[in-house]
Amino acid sequence: MTLSRRLIVCLDVTGDRVVKGVRFADLRDVGDPVALAARYEAEGADEIVFLDVSASIEQRTTLLECVRRTAERLFIPLTVGGGIRSVADASAALRAGADKVGVNSAAVARPVLLSEMAAQFGAQCVVASIDARRRAEGWEVYVRGGSTPTGLDAVEWARECIERGAGEILLTSIDRDGTRAGYDLELTRAVAESVPVPVIASGGAGSPDHIRDALARTGADAALVAGILHDSEATVRSIKAALADVGIAMRMSA
Repeated sequence: MTLSRRLIVCLDVTGDRVVKGVRFADLRDVGDPVALAARYEAEGADEIVFLDVSASIEQRTTLLECVRRTAERLFIPLTVGGGIRSVADASAALRAGADKVGVNSAAVARPVLLSEMAAQFGAQCVVASIDARRRAEGWEVYVRGGSTPTGLDAVEWARECIERGAGEILLTSIDRDGTRAGYDLELTRAVAESVPVPVIASGGAGSPDHIRDALARTGADAALVAGILHDSEATVRSIKAALADVGIAMRMSA
């Protein structure tokens, strides 16, 4: 049986507004998270990822009221990340309406957090968010909104995240983020082949062809899309139709 793939829309949020930039910098306002989430669900998005992109840098918790207002409008799964530093933070995000919780900087600082969250909520709720930049050999994990290198190898860290209890990997190429030059297929393939859980490819979507390549050539279970939707260069429905035309089984909306 061929498993259908997911198309996931990312809302990078700061100050209650959705923003988009290039390589995690030069952010510009693209709209209201509640309105955009509802729009993308109506178009057929399989899931929404809500990332509070300034929470870690500002050392604060997630904007829970904004999460709550967004979750109230949705019937599809919502993953919330950014500023999740403890089981209590994760619990608060879930109570606000999240279905899954993404953790990045805090997991690198204290890897046992992944195990604690998995024990409390189940692995299916725990998403290890990994931001990686290419280096001479392999890729290095970055934290604090892509601003701080860690010295960790992205593939090895992905394996450890799963061993500690994460049930999914959200893998973002900092080099490709916002460039619309296509996903880092080599990075995505290296991680997807190394872990037994779903991997979400993120960073670089500029066309349905890029999404096709990520889903057909890397082993990724899902593709994350943002900028081309925010700028109305494509719709969720048009992307899914284009992928179906080339034989990639996608979840289709009613």
